[in-house]
Amino acid sequence: MATTDEEICAQLYRDLCDASSAKDADGMAKVLADDYALVHMTGMRQPKRAYIAAVLDGTLNYYSAEHDSIEVTVTPDGEHAAIRGRSRVSAAVFGGGRHTWRLQQDLKAEKRDGEWLLVESLASTY
Repeated sequence: MATTDEEICAQLYRDLCDASSAKDADGMAKVLADDYALVHMTGMRQPKRAYIAAVLDGTLNYYSAEHDSIEVTVTPDGEHAAIRGRSRVSAAVFGGGRHTWRLQQDLKAEKRDGEWLLVESLASTY
Protein backbone atom coordinates (compact mmCIF):
# COMPACT_ATOMS: atom_id res chain seq x y z
CA MET A 1 0.00 0.00 0.00
CA ALA A 2 1.24 3.47 -0.89
CA THR A 3 2.42 5.38 2.17
CA THR A 4 4.41 8.43 1.06
CA ASP A 5 2.88 11.34 -0.85
CA GLU A 6 5.03 10.38 -3.83
CA GLU A 7 3.76 6.79 -3.76
CA ILE A 8 0.16 7.92 -3.33
CA CYS A 9 0.43 10.29 -6.31
CA ALA A 10 2.05 7.61 -8.50
CA GLN A 11 -0.80 5.28 -7.56
CA LEU A 12 -3.34 7.95 -8.59
CA TYR A 13 -1.87 7.82 -12.09
CA ARG A 14 -2.02 4.02 -12.18
CA ASP A 15 -5.58 4.06 -10.83
CA LEU A 16 -6.68 6.55 -13.50
CA CYS A 17 -5.18 4.39 -16.24
CA ASP A 18 -6.79 1.24 -14.83
CA ALA A 19 -10.21 2.86 -14.37
CA SER A 20 -10.10 4.36 -17.87
CA SER A 21 -9.28 0.96 -19.39
CA ALA A 22 -12.10 -0.65 -17.41
CA LYS A 23 -14.58 2.15 -18.30
CA ASP A 24 -15.06 2.50 -14.55
CA ALA A 25 -16.74 5.89 -14.10
CA ASP A 26 -16.71 5.66 -10.30
CA GLY A 27 -13.03 4.76 -10.26
CA MET A 28 -12.20 7.68 -12.53
CA ALA A 29 -14.34 10.09 -10.53
CA LYS A 30 -12.63 8.99 -7.31
CA VAL A 31 -9.17 10.15 -8.42
CA LEU A 32 -10.21 13.27 -10.38
CA ALA A 33 -11.04 16.58 -8.73
CA ASP A 34 -14.36 18.09 -9.76
CA ASP A 35 -12.46 20.85 -11.60
CA TYR A 36 -10.12 18.38 -13.37
CA ALA A 37 -9.38 18.92 -17.04
CA LEU A 38 -7.52 16.84 -19.60
CA VAL A 39 -5.67 18.75 -22.29
CA HIS A 40 -5.41 16.43 -25.30
CA MET A 41 -2.48 16.40 -27.73
CA THR A 42 -4.62 18.50 -30.06
CA GLY A 43 -4.95 21.18 -27.39
CA MET A 44 -8.61 20.39 -26.77
CA ARG A 45 -9.46 20.92 -23.09
CA GLN A 46 -11.91 18.37 -21.71
CA PRO A 47 -13.45 18.81 -18.24
CA LYS A 48 -13.90 15.86 -15.88
CA ARG A 49 -17.54 15.06 -16.72
CA ALA A 50 -16.95 15.27 -20.47
CA TYR A 51 -13.80 13.11 -20.19
CA ILE A 52 -15.59 10.39 -18.23
CA ALA A 53 -18.54 10.52 -20.66
CA ALA A 54 -16.18 10.16 -23.65
CA VAL A 55 -14.57 7.08 -22.09
CA LEU A 56 -17.96 5.53 -21.32
CA ASP A 57 -19.48 6.23 -24.76
CA GLY A 58 -16.47 4.88 -26.68
CA THR A 59 -15.17 8.18 -28.03
CA LEU A 60 -12.03 7.38 -26.03
CA ASN A 61 -11.23 3.66 -25.80
CA TYR A 62 -8.31 2.68 -23.60
CA TYR A 63 -7.42 -1.01 -23.55
CA SER A 64 -4.21 -1.26 -21.56
CA ALA A 65 -1.23 0.72 -20.27
CA GLU A 66 2.33 -0.50 -19.74
CA HIS A 67 4.08 2.05 -17.53
CA ASP A 68 7.65 2.89 -18.50
CA SER A 69 8.10 5.50 -15.77
CA ILE A 70 6.18 7.52 -13.23
CA GLU A 71 8.00 10.49 -11.72
CA VAL A 72 6.49 12.47 -8.86
CA THR A 73 7.67 15.76 -7.35
CA VAL A 74 5.82 17.03 -4.29
CA THR A 75 6.14 20.70 -3.39
CA PRO A 76 7.76 21.57 -0.05
CA ASP A 77 4.36 22.52 1.41
CA GLY A 78 3.16 18.96 0.75
CA GLU A 79 -0.04 20.20 -0.90
CA HIS A 80 0.79 20.06 -4.63
CA ALA A 81 2.53 17.54 -6.86
CA ALA A 82 3.70 17.19 -10.43
CA ILE A 83 3.37 13.70 -11.89
CA ARG A 84 4.90 12.64 -15.20
CA GLY A 85 3.65 9.30 -16.40
CA ARG A 86 5.15 7.70 -19.47
CA SER A 87 3.21 4.68 -20.64
CA ARG A 88 2.64 2.64 -23.76
CA VAL A 89 -1.12 2.86 -24.07
CA SER A 90 -3.24 0.71 -26.36
CA ALA A 91 -6.12 2.93 -27.43
CA ALA A 92 -8.57 3.87 -30.16
CA VAL A 93 -9.65 7.48 -29.85
CA PHE A 94 -11.97 9.83 -31.73
CA GLY A 95 -12.95 7.18 -34.28
CA GLY A 96 -9.40 6.17 -35.18
CA GLY A 97 -8.04 2.66 -35.22
CA ARG A 98 -6.47 0.91 -32.27
CA HIS A 99 -2.80 1.73 -31.82
CA THR A 100 -0.21 1.65 -29.10
CA TRP A 101 0.77 5.20 -28.19
CA ARG A 102 3.83 6.29 -26.25
CA LEU A 103 1.70 8.58 -24.11
CA GLN A 104 3.18 11.07 -21.68
CA GLN A 105 0.88 12.70 -19.20
CA ASP A 106 2.06 15.65 -17.17
CA LEU A 107 -0.41 15.78 -14.32
CA LYS A 108 -0.99 18.18 -11.49
CA ALA A 109 -2.28 16.87 -8.18
CA GLU A 110 -3.45 18.70 -5.09
CA LYS A 111 -4.13 17.57 -1.57
CA ARG A 112 -7.69 18.64 -0.76
CA ASP A 113 -9.15 17.95 2.67
CA GLY A 114 -6.25 15.58 3.26
CA GLU A 115 -6.81 13.57 0.06
CA TRP A 116 -4.72 13.68 -3.11
CA LEU A 117 -6.69 14.33 -6.33
CA LEU A 118 -5.68 14.88 -9.94
CA VAL A 119 -6.55 18.39 -11.11
CA GLU A 120 -5.07 18.54 -14.62
CA SER A 121 -3.41 16.38 -17.22
CA LEU A 122 -1.50 17.51 -20.30
CA ALA A 123 -1.14 14.70 -22.84
CA SER A 124 1.72 14.40 -25.32
CA THR A 125 3.91 11.69 -26.80
CA TYR A 126 7.47 10.70 -25.93
